[in-house]
Amino acid sequence: MNIPDSTEYIDIASGLAEKVAGRVEEIDEGRRIPADLAAEMADAGLFRLLVPKSLGGGEVPHPELLEIVRIFARVDASTAWCVNQNNITATDSVRMPVETAREIWGDQRAAITNGPPSRDTIAVPTENGYRVTGHWDFSSGSSHGTWLVARGPVEGRPGEIRTSLVPKVDVPMVDTWDVSGLRGTASLSFDLDDHFVPENHTYVDSMATYEDGPLYVTPKVPMYSIGFAALAVELARACLDDAIGVATKKSQHGVSSPMIDRPTVHRQIGENEVTLRAADSYLRSTASKMWDAAVNSGEVELAIRAEIRMASTYAIRQAVQVVDAAYEICGASAIFKRNPVQRRYQDIHVIVQQFQGRPTNFETAGRYYLGLDTTGSL
Repeated sequence: MNIPDSTEYIDIASGLAEKVAGRVEEIDEGRRIPADLAAEMADAGLFRLLVPKSLGGGEVPHPELLEIVRIFARVDASTAWCVNQNNITATDSVRMPVETAREIWGDQRAAITNGPPSRDTIAVPTENGYRVTGHWDFSSGSSHGTWLVARGPVEGRPGEIRTSLVPKVDVPMVDTWDVSGLRGTASLSFDLDDHFVPENHTYVDSMATYEDGPLYVTPKVPMYSIGFAALAVELARACLDDAIGVATKKSQHGVSSPMIDRPTVHRQIGENEVTLRAADSYLRSTASKMWDAAVNSGEVELAIRAEIRMASTYAIRQAVQVVDAAYEICGASAIFKRNPVQRRYQDIHVIVQQFQGRPTNFETAGRYYLGLDTTGSL
């Protein structure tokens, strides 16, 4: 199989993003990436970008993945969200048993989808495997996913969190995804009830990897954070550009002067340009710091991970402010569903409600800088 190089994937993503742009309403209404479009993305390798080349993946450097996420985010946040989450989850291809990785990624259209477990999730050891019971939500990309990731504690093994891999065809999905934003991610739920999972379809994150490149020494949590924050920044960029376009040609009802002549509008545009550019600059610099550490030292130390948590959360929360300002500038026209600003407004307000956007993440970083135990995830 001919595997493109990392720069070719950028061009491939740009071409497919144009197709996504023409179908954003369909993605939003259908609450999924359409099957034919998802298949085309899979055939192009866009759900195996971080899978090692030894398994037929792209093994692209993380900065290239971020650029691909940004490309899709400019046209549709839901598609970008799936690209980020599905690809980063796929780095576990080097942690699971190699025969299982070959089984999964031997399918060109493979994609694995994951979500957090409920509190009552449990894996019970049994002969040759585990019997798994529980409920999982937010399985983004479930409409095009082929395998489900079910993480949870193991009975009788305190502290062990084991990941079980289950073919999606074996599990009915539960459609709870009735949401206002990120509708096209198909982040459905699923249940397992005493479901047998063979031992070789399970793993724990601490297992030794059989690939040692920089992608596979970088923890998943900071990669998720940076990707979702980059998505938020590009979404806000698109909104602000829309607002600038409106301001150059619109007059508001009851106001004598055109928007382009009003100092209040000038200030709004200027302040939000600064806000967005500063957040993006900080995000990009910390992302580069993480990748440089992975490449040069083979690990991403806690200090860098704390900074990534701050930069990512800050970028997401600043992006919300920019989108809100853009929404206000666009006036009454922004309330209509046909206006892209309306969809992006809904998307960013769902993004900030997720774990990556919580203000409590600053507390986690603050505890690190105070020399205390970090109670949150870095």
